[in-house]
Amino acid sequence: MTPRRRKVVPGLPISVVGAGTASREEKAVAREVGRLLAEDGHTVVCGGRGGVMEAACRGAHEAGGLTIGILPGSTRERVNACVDIPVVTGLGDARNVIVALTGHAVVAVGGSLGTLTEVAFALKHNIPVIGLDTWDLEVSRLPGMNVFEASTPAGAIEKLREVLAART
Repeated sequence: MTPRRRKVVPGLPISVVGAGTASREEKAVAREVGRLLAEDGHTVVCGGRGGVMEAACRGAHEAGGLTIGILPGSTRERVNACVDIPVVTGLGDARNVIVALTGHAVVAVGGSLGTLTEVAFALKHNIPVIGLDTWDLEVSRLPGMNVFEASTPAGAIEKLREVLAART
């Protein structure tokens, strides 16, 4: 019997957060972020549902990357088709803590209130956040926090590389 080849992912898990109901532009940005993360060898972690989450997973999936979806419910019923590893939590919105803390960094694309909570949890635990047209944070009130802005997916990934290199 020939051994099965496993997908080897040398990079780190990176959380991609954003609204489940996202605009066409936000989905395009998230898809590109997912693709670029996968090309860098990272695992994409998200909330596992639609909108930005699905788009990031789709981009990663198309680039051969691994995706993890941290689901709010107690079933896999609403997981998006591009999640490789669904994690069923039964925690509802409280699963946002897990999404935020699983990544070695968070990339926030657009977003609603759930995105804001994920950004806050990440920052509270000293996890860098890179924003793409997301919540306006008053950086002066967040001294020493790792909050960065990017205007393009490529810019976000470049900033991520810098941040991760500085942390090792």
